[in-house]
Amino acid sequence: MLEIYVDADACPVKGEILRVAGRHGLKTWMVSDGGVRPSASPLVELVIVPSGMDAADDWIAERIGAGDIALTADTPLAARCIAKGARVLRFNGRPFDPQSIGGALATRDLMAHLRETGEITGGPPPFTKQDRSRFLDALETAIQAAKRERR
Repeated sequence: MLEIYVDADACPVKGEILRVAGRHGLKTWMVSDGGVRPSASPLVELVIVPSGMDAADDWIAERIGAGDIALTADTPLAARCIAKGARVLRFNGRPFDPQSIGGALATRDLMAHLRETGEITGGPPPFTKQDRSRFLDALETAIQAAKRERR
């Protein structure tokens, strides 16, 4: 059975995820170290992990399976999920995939270095309506593709 795993701590599209997953009747794991409201849906499981570096990432990476869907902005978590055969989407709808994950990891490391040296001081661009719309389309497409593959 296809399941969705959400790195929920900084997820700006929780409501959208729950609507789309609910429409498809999919088990959804919302993984956080706190601060996420429980859902009334029996298909949604809220998992509270201990505070600490990568606790939510570790929980997701240990349980996700081939063909499942991970939703995260965390590039190292995306790489771990891809290695297990999962589909991975960023919250803005852009996919992480086997062809792009190496470049995404290298870019992440470069940007971290530039921030540490003070060369770059800003963060990512603000989340937009277009990002939300792209995410909804990408999630629907990923679910449909995963369902076709499981037949």
